[in-house]
Amino acid sequence: MHFPTTVKDNPVIHEAVRRLDGLGAPRFGETLLRCLDDTLARTIRPMPDGTAFVVTGDIPAMWLRDSSTQLMPYLALLRDDTALQELLLAVLRRQFGQIAHNPYANAFNAEPSGQAHDQDDLCDDPWVWEEKYEVDSLAFPLLLAHRFWAATGRADHLPQAVQTARTVVSLWRTEQDHEHRSAYRFVRSDGPPTDTLPNAGRGTPVARTGMTWSGFRPSDDACDYGYNVPANLCAAAALDGVAAMAEHVRETELAADAAALAAELRAAVGQHGTVDHPEYGRIYAYEVDGRGNALLMDDANMPSLLSLPLVAKIPPGDPQYLATRKFVLSPANPTWYRGTAAEGVGSPHTPDGHIWPIAIAVAGLTSEDPARRLESLRMLIDTDAGTGAMHESFHKDDPHRFTRPWFSWANAMYAELALDVAGLGTRSLWLADE
Repeated sequence: MHFPTTVKDNPVIHEAVRRLDGLGAPRFGETLLRCLDDTLARTIRPMPDGTAFVVTGDIPAMWLRDSSTQLMPYLALLRDDTALQELLLAVLRRQFGQIAHNPYANAFNAEPSGQAHDQDDLCDDPWVWEEKYEVDSLAFPLLLAHRFWAATGRADHLPQAVQTARTVVSLWRTEQDHEHRSAYRFVRSDGPPTDTLPNAGRGTPVARTGMTWSGFRPSDDACDYGYNVPANLCAAAALDGVAAMAEHVRETELAADAAALAAELRAAVGQHGTVDHPEYGRIYAYEVDGRGNALLMDDANMPSLLSLPLVAKIPPGDPQYLATRKFVLSPANPTWYRGTAAEGVGSPHTPDGHIWPIAIAVAGLTSEDPARRLESLRMLIDTDAGTGAMHESFHKDDPHRFTRPWFSWANAMYAELALDVAGLGTRSLWLADE
């Protein structure tokens, strides 16, 4: 099977580049085209079963989260492009099969090769690159499936999406009571403490709250506390989509179960996942344990607190989101940096003082100010170290000091923002009604 390797003939791209050129910076459109073409030409691998395997860039494995976000900007290009539609369906089918195979795994091999991030991990499944359980790894393919349906009207993937959702709902319910019902463990003997879970692989103790537990963050770093707040809100949004898809294929019992679980997650976050900050008022915590502990920070990886309008149907004008946003984009957040080259959110996953282009793009996309979106786009162009590509992170004072020269998720987020600035993005697919 052959999939498209360029978007240069797509009419939406033609118009987007024309509009971006009209802003007086030709690199805006050039970089948009380069980022989208790079994903298609270099990260997509057609498989014999008709599915598509997607590498992250310079790591040869397929992450459920990354492969979803890498494809999100193409949703804006699908209406008259059947070839791109077929590609996204092929990726979705691959993701559905991976979740059915092992819903706790976050990253997979293309074949049962036995390749792994660490050969000594407890999981010895030859299909699994890594079994770091992250709530968002299950949420993002469901978000992509629902947004694909909304963007194209095609429903041929819905039966498999709904079957996958049964697995996800069951697992998320199990992990609402992680201490008593979960058999999941993760132990890695070598590496930093963020690469393993304490307490014999069970993670730090949690009390039952109604939220669903996660071993690891979207950064693949271990959670300090087991309830990651943005991941739970992202899961609730994914469940909204599940309920709609299930209703469409007349799976009313699953639709009701998904809607009920979404309500439980949101209620639990409201009760246990917010704190009163002395300067910013009522804000979302990043992680909690239900035992009185809360971590106040944000991470550049999505779902993040900053990205809640983008991934969790939180309106960008919501007062609690705005209060949280002010915290995240301030020195009060230990992962926020301001330097001579840029300012933005970083991650404990990368060196101190490093800002993530993903977070710069998210700050632009979730702003209600068009001028701020354009400012974020300029910042991304100005900090690419002349490479024409986005990196995982760069030093706040010197963009030539960067991590990961080839990181497709960051390229996708540039494309999302550039299309949005051009007025041709996916905003209608994720923006909640105020």
